[in-house]
Amino acid sequence: MYKLDLPVDYKEAAAIERRRAMEDERKTRIFNAKTRQIGVDRQAIDQQMFDKKQMEEFERKRHEAFAADALRNDKIASMLETRQEHDVRALNEALNEFRALHQQPSSRREWDLYDPDGLKKDKPARVHDDDPRCGISSLQKFDGEDLNSKARKKFQNEQARKWHESQMREKAQAKRNQDAADRLYELKQKELDQRAMELQEAEENCRKAINMATSAYNDALNKEQMERDRLKQQQDLDDKMTEIANHVFGDVLTENPAVAQSAFGPHRVITDRWKGMSPQQLEDIRKQQERQRAENERLKQEEELRDREHERQASAHARAALMVERELERKRRDIEKAQADENRRLALEQKSHKEFLDKEVYTNPPTAAYFMQFNTTTR
Repeated sequence: MYKLDLPVDYKEAAAIERRRAMEDERKTRIFNAKTRQIGVDRQAIDQQMFDKKQMEEFERKRHEAFAADALRNDKIASMLETRQEHDVRALNEALNEFRALHQQPSSRREWDLYDPDGLKKDKPARVHDDDPRCGISSLQKFDGEDLNSKARKKFQNEQARKWHESQMREKAQAKRNQDAADRLYELKQKELDQRAMELQEAEENCRKAINMATSAYNDALNKEQMERDRLKQQQDLDDKMTEIANHVFGDVLTENPAVAQSAFGPHRVITDRWKGMSPQQLEDIRKQQERQRAENERLKQEEELRDREHERQASAHARAALMVERELERKRRDIEKAQADENRRLALEQKSHKEFLDKEVYTNPPTAAYFMQFNTTTR
């Protein structure tokens, strides 16, 4: 007999548990195709998350900018829907009126089946012995009296041959139609792909052109600002040097002897006659101040003109970018609509094909137990 009350070997149990944990970790590494083949790049993932957040912020701002336009489009759509309902109601009324006037029950093809006066209009059951309406029960023909059997068999063989040829032609025509439909579908897919690539390339080129124009414009503004600052600094330096020179070499500091020249010699000055600067000197100073004021006013006006020109160009660039973005958005919506229609059509075709496969071809599908036996271990 087997002994069942043996003590538990904790060392062996721990080894078994360790091997089981290693097996589970190995499964997570091997069955994860992304980790097994390319690994995980944390820096690239962080950069992708940062780019994704920036793109989401840009998309949110753009959606908010188009919110007002969307509301206006909703109002227009509501008005168009109301008008369409009114047109459909008028069309249905006209259709009912046409049916009442031109589609009476007596003009229908099946009117003879439920005509209340059908029996009054019907022919007699029998006109003479050779009436073709008389069948087997009328005892007009008896077994063994088929005198037209050869012609009947020939007619039946000819009719079977014609049916066979007609079926062959219909089958060949159906195959040609299917091939033409497949070729048109492939051409349509290629055209949609080519159009999407062209639109994407046009969008990229437009964005690059806008970025290049903006960069060139900013560089020009930066250079212009730097040159303006340099000229202003040079002008200020020249003005200061001129003012210093005027003070240093002027009559006030140099004490021009012509102002109070003495009769006893040019080296002597009459102090009680010196009255300071002359009116001509004061007038020169006032004129210089007026010229400086006019120059400052002219520089201020030029600065305002440059600022207005800069704002006008920035507004024009913004309007151009908005128009280009609207055109790209409209083209994208058209492409998405065409793709959605095509996808709906393909979905219906795939659904019908899948129903045909499930009901006609794959009549014995595998169960879940068949698939559960794969990928259960890493060894």
